[in-house]
Amino acid sequence: MKYRHSFHAGNFADVHKHVALLALLGALQRKAAGLLYLDTHAGRGSYDLSRPNAEAAAGIGRFAPAADAAQELRDYAALLAQHQEYPGSPLLAARVLRLQDRAVFIERLPAEAHALERALSAALPQGQPAARLRVECGDGFQRLRAWLPPPERRGLIFLDPPYEETREDFAQLAAALAEGLRRFGTGVFAAWYPIKDERRTSAWLSGCARELEAPALVSELWLYPRDTRVGLNGSGLLIVNPPWLVLERMQVWLPQLEACLAVGSGSGSSARMLAPR
Repeated sequence: MKYRHSFHAGNFADVHKHVALLALLGALQRKAAGLLYLDTHAGRGSYDLSRPNAEAAAGIGRFAPAADAAQELRDYAALLAQHQEYPGSPLLAARVLRLQDRAVFIERLPAEAHALERALSAALPQGQPAARLRVECGDGFQRLRAWLPPPERRGLIFLDPPYEETREDFAQLAAALAEGLRRFGTGVFAAWYPIKDERRTSAWLSGCARELEAPALVSELWLYPRDTRVGLNGSGLLIVNPPWLVLERMQVWLPQLEACLAVGSGSGSSARMLAPR
């Protein structure tokens, strides 16, 4: 499975991770003190979905929250309406960051990093200082060492690797979470992972439960039975040091999101704390 931002923008996994991302930032912003948002695999920031795209049609194309839907879903819909092209995580975060907050966006491919700089510049609200947003070209896993811990001592680190080599990326992700926690033990880490092979997913989560010395929340949304051969069956997020009430709120909006996106009887969702092993 080749999961790259530009190839799969707007699919159901994007919707899941972006609603969660905005909810996490909102929870952290209940306190007035500034924070760092660090995106380790940022992509180009903005995507043209005007051409027919089956993945986007089954994801963002089906996302239509009801008027009485959870606030998290309505907030995401409102932000989408502010963009002509489909926004990735950097543009969504830039929209909600406050003057006292900072962001670092890391992208491995130079052309994508330059496109991200242009997209952020165009999307930055008037009067907002561009200096608080920084784009770096590099390996997001390696650059964690340079940016953690942040001087603010508060932050959200979003890890969304491409899973070009699934087994290796799972191992790298677990190592990055462990290293990040050693450097920034109070930080909030949100790591996305694909649900394709139930045995691999379960084994990886069990390993994280043994190795990570911090509370962790598991948020999963699947549209197909978790071991069928459709490519991407589901979307998972491992959220380490989840802010207060994020689990309770997720247990409200995640089933609503599943109802929006479900295409058959094999769908499901779950939000739970990861039990220590």
